[in-house]
Amino acid sequence: MTVTGPTFIALQVRDLDRASAFYETRLGLKRTPMSPPGAVVFDTKPASLAVREPLPGVDLDAARPNPGIGVALWLHADDAQALHDRLAAGGVPITVSPFDSPFGRTFTFTDPDGYAITIHDQA
Repeated sequence: MTVTGPTFIALQVRDLDRASAFYETRLGLKRTPMSPPGAVVFDTKPASLAVREPLPGVDLDAARPNPGIGVALWLHADDAQALHDRLAAGGVPITVSPFDSPFGRTFTFTDPDGYAITIHDQA
């Protein structure tokens, strides 16, 4: 039996409406036509990305400031610098300024729940 890679990634969030709006308006992600109750799934490739209400027993406030500490989540964008500029102008916290890496232009921001998300633009 061989694992071939991730097919679904879900971030547990405090406010589903706020989080889904952030990913739609700030990053330009599009919702899939169907999402399970308590979640919003986005049409991302190769793995689907979702925001969801916390699972029973998950206390996101106890995980402050970064509920995803220890996890590196990277997303691809067509133009990382342009996205950085738009996020920074909109007041989104940038935790790592843009730099050139083996993965293209790269930077990291923090979403409304404190997750550190790295953006790169080389496929």
